[in-house]
Amino acid sequence: MNAETSPSPGARNAAELYGRISQDADLTQSLFRQALQDPSGALARIVAIGAEQGLNVSTGDVKAHLASLEDGATNQWLLKARGGL
Repeated sequence: MNAETSPSPGARNAAELYGRISQDADLTQSLFRQALQDPSGALARIVAIGAEQGLNVSTGDVKAHLASLEDGATNQWLLKARGGL
């Protein structure tokens, strides 16, 4: 891949972080519930989880990754949490 098509470090980290979070059902549900009440807080929490795991991401990285997914559950989350995203 050339530099123009290579994903940024933040995009790669967001994808890795998404994979890790999605493997933890309790965390996934907790984030979903938080997103329904406080979407921006859920994003901040995702960014903080990434930092704890050495996967630095911005809220923009997280939003872009979520928007790129073709996953029904994620799309449902996005629809319900859209107000804060």
